[in-house]
Amino acid sequence: MQKNSCVICAGRLVLKLDHVHDTRFGIVYPYSVFQCEQCDLEQTIPLPTQVELNGLYEQYYNFSGERNTRYTKLRGLFLNSALYRLWLLIDGDIAFQTLKGSGRLLDVGCNEGRGLEFFRRNGFDSEGLELNSHAAEIARSKGFIVHTSTLEDVHLENKYDVIVLSNVLEHSLNPATMLKAIHGLLNPGGRVCISCPNNQSWLCKAFGRFWINWHVPFHLTHFSKRTLSELLVQNHFTIEKAQCATPALWVSHSIITRLFFIPGKVTSQLRSAPLVAGMILLIRGIFFPFLWLGNLLGRGDCLVIVASKH
Repeated sequence: MQKNSCVICAGRLVLKLDHVHDTRFGIVYPYSVFQCEQCDLEQTIPLPTQVELNGLYEQYYNFSGERNTRYTKLRGLFLNSALYRLWLLIDGDIAFQTLKGSGRLLDVGCNEGRGLEFFRRNGFDSEGLELNSHAAEIARSKGFIVHTSTLEDVHLENKYDVIVLSNVLEHSLNPATMLKAIHGLLNPGGRVCISCPNNQSWLCKAFGRFWINWHVPFHLTHFSKRTLSELLVQNHFTIEKAQCATPALWVSHSIITRLFFIPGKVTSQLRSAPLVAGMILLIRGIFFPFLWLGNLLGRGDCLVIVASKH
């Protein structure tokens, strides 16, 4: 475990929220969220080492080899439908799956390659980076180049025009180092597209420890629009777009967690397709004005930022 100092500026950390539990997979160990007195960045304490983190990903995170289940079949049908494309317009495209263009694109944290398929259809020469070896193999079976090293260890002669970090930067043990590596991998004028949870969202305030996006121990840093924008500028990026989105899925997951979470137990209700789908439709249908207003005021649950290299 690493010392309790800010991963960006080495400033002193003060406790913001204690006894924060993993609300998804049943990991027993409790964590805390600390805030830097100097730069205001929030981070999870204690921080796992990279070796510990890799082991957690292999055991728990995102893709562990689940295939041909009812859940994955329903998800696949939805993601490949016209309804999903319409949903992205309404709910917010936090994975940049409607992004169109050309040139080389790197999807960091590509999982089993769902995003890579979208990017390829949208005109990009897309490849991925994924630490989960099981997911990486599935993506490779679809014909994609997928790197399994950390971003800092990727060394290529031909650089990228776009690098996508869809809910990835908050997983980094040192986000400044990650952004520096991305800057080096981009062509001049290349763009980085970042989405990550917004610790200034109204959902964060409303749900407290039960906010789904604390997601300890996997989310290591917790950003506001200001802390993320300042970090990008410090690493020689120009902000092109900065806005908020509030996916109905995230709202439903926070509600389900509040209702069903038991420390040390898997919250299986988060994988119940009928429950989650029904709640998503209810939330988007009834609370649309509130979600829209929260996004407009910068209090949406997800930060969506596009920045260019200079």
